[in-house]
Amino acid sequence: MEKRKLRINGHSHLLPYPEEIPDYMREKGIFWVDKDRKFMLQKDWNRPITDSSFFLHEKLEWMERNKIDHAVVLNLSQLYGNGLRVEEMKTALRFQNDFNAKIQHENPTKFTCGFVVHPGFIRSACWEIERCVETHGMQLLCLPTHYMDTIGTWRCIFDEENEPIFELANKYNLAVEIHPYDGEKFIKLENTSWRFHLIWMLAQCADAYHFLTLNGYQEKYPNMRTCFAHGGQLAQINLGRRIQGFDGRPDLFEGKHHPRKAVGHKNIFFDTLVHDTGGLELLIKNHGAKQVLMGLDDPYPLGEMESAKQSSYPGKILDLAIERKIITQDEYHAIWEDNVIKWLCGEDETAKEKLINRILS
Repeated sequence: MEKRKLRINGHSHLLPYPEEIPDYMREKGIFWVDKDRKFMLQKDWNRPITDSSFFLHEKLEWMERNKIDHAVVLNLSQLYGNGLRVEEMKTALRFQNDFNAKIQHENPTKFTCGFVVHPGFIRSACWEIERCVETHGMQLLCLPTHYMDTIGTWRCIFDEENEPIFELANKYNLAVEIHPYDGEKFIKLENTSWRFHLIWMLAQCADAYHFLTLNGYQEKYPNMRTCFAHGGQLAQINLGRRIQGFDGRPDLFEGKHHPRKAVGHKNIFFDTLVHDTGGLELLIKNHGAKQVLMGLDDPYPLGEMESAKQSSYPGKILDLAIERKIITQDEYHAIWEDNVIKWLCGEDETAKEKLINRILS
């Protein structure tokens, strides 16, 4: 009898219920949710909670309704810790990581959860990686595209100073998620018309991909597998320009790796969240379907959610890709299942079997 194909969402988010968030998070203005579950808040910032599936029980119902077997829960972007005092940052990130660990441990068939560290404090970051892997058994490291260092300078995550983090990711066979946020804090433009979510977050992903590949980390750390959120979308259209720049000005890239060497590399993945089949087709033409995994970014309004106005639903882009012969049926199933598992587990067959058994048990 043929094994049932799984539907695994490789890019999901989950909010704690208001009562699960410690009082100090609100008192310090770090992060909280109002008691009516209408807004997520930080000091001088708030955002509406646009779907009930931001929360655990409602998320499980949403997954059941949409026939999603399992979800990879990333950290909340609001808890990268940029600009916080060091002790507040450590406390906030530890809360996020312990919350995600609890979700995974109590719902092992439904969730694989990530943990986050702040690269500006490299020693603390390495300690937290060790704690999350060895104490909690977590296998997904969530990192921002950019972060603020200890002197207030914004840096790319793939700065060479962060190599101790990647060495640990390699040692522990970790999957790594690269996700953008905080662009309005270092890109000096007025925050209007949602420009940082619609334009600059995609540019942040392209910038991080630029430096991952220039440094050749996909080869240097063969047990670390990196996935870029939102399809690394601007990195796709920009590939030719990067190649021409590398070839045309070799003096600017001394000791760096050619962009072509990373194209379609087995350790670099992208999710499907590009919002149109033209973008998905370019992504697949660049890197091959094997490097693409399902990502819904639920339940944010820029995720692939139910929408009558857009006649949308979770998984629509892949259904359209099948209709338009962009992918085959086998590639369709691989994007939903095999490629997500390959990103999470790499070549470790025991880990793959353990994950599949955990989902099906």
